Amino acid sequence: MIFLDAAATTPVRREVLEAMWPYLTGNFGNPSSHHSLGESAAAALAGARASVAAVLGCRPGELVFTSGGTEADNLAVKGIALARQAANPALNRVVISAVEHPAVEESARYLKRFHGFSVDVVPVDGAGQVTPEALMPLLGPETALVSIMYANNEVGTVQPVPALAELARGQGVPFHTDAVQAAGWLPLDTAALGVDALSISGHKLGAPKGCGVLYVRGRVRLEPVLHGGGQERGRRSGTENIAGAVGLATALALAQAAQREQAGRVSRLRDAFIDAVLTGVPEAILTGHPRDRLPSVASFCFPGTSGESVLLELERQGVVCSSGSACAAGSDEPSAVLTALGIPREVAQTAVRFSFDAAVTGEDLDTAAKAVSSAVAGVRSLGTN
Repeated sequence: MIFLDAAATTPVRREVLEAMWPYLTGNFGNPSSHHSLGESAAAALAGARASVAAVLGCRPGELVFTSGGTEADNLAVKGIALARQAANPALNRVVISAVEHPAVEESARYLKRFHGFSVDVVPVDGAGQVTPEALMPLLGPETALVSIMYANNEVGTVQPVPALAELARGQGVPFHTDAVQAAGWLPLDTAALGVDALSISGHKLGAPKGCGVLYVRGRVRLEPVLHGGGQERGRRSGTENIAGAVGLATALALAQAAQREQAGRVSRLRDAFIDAVLTGVPEAILTGHPRDRLPSVASFCFPGTSGESVLLELERQGVVCSSGSACAAGSDEPSAVLTALGIPREVAQTAVRFSFDAAVTGEDLDTAAKAVSSAVAGVRSLGTN
């Protein structure tokens, strides 16, 4: 099997399992407990926090460990917007892009339904990017938050986050970015990005599912979403997942240490794969930005086919990929990301996404490209009989 669905999840790295193991066995304490087991757990949590802070270029106290990217996005969008509204009721608008992950989109809708916020959706161009010119008119005295993802999970387009964050900062508006797909592939220094909040998920990096982290700049107020014992400096109650925090910190440090080298290598393999697919299937449409894209994502539409049928045929040939976001799997609706790019609904329903981890090889992608040509031809032949 050739696994090309790394944007959905990745296998847990051996180094991560080894780092986590002590906190799943002998050192199982609760970090809030005042005894030796609790103190050992608290020390491990502090070490994990310091490790993540070193990668993000922030202070350890600016990090909140969560159950994953979805919770981190929810806490950022709801927590920042509600805290700012509480301080100033006139701050009742949030801005998101047209290609956000459902965790951000649904958080914004929640604010609209239950807290009276307006949601402004900034459009993207045909490559899936938000331009500063498109964002600027939506920034005003009532804007509580801007949330625009760093890199898209379906088409791989990378947003000009530093430029967008600078615009928001100039208007006094906090800027959050969902960096779940970017982690391990793109620079994550929060000062260089200029962001006020940034979300990461462990299972995209070789850590287990169920662990994530949110960076929130120290001066930004945050209303908790989960209430209880006041862990994480009162920002996220609940007994901390020590093993998960250690696993995420280990995976993030390993991925970012090799980021530049791996990004360059995988980008070259990705470009060769794209060329091979477009040569083998001349009618194929590459979606997303031609240059500003993740090294790890290549997404196509194959007009005249069904994307789901192509996926099934590819899996029969030993290539596992997806039709888009795993969070929307099973939906008959075309991808909202693709339609936001201006792709017609009937074409969007033919989409197939290939996403790679750092272990992908040129041989894997050569084999996959040949399988794509064969699968699309086979599906089309069935459609004409």
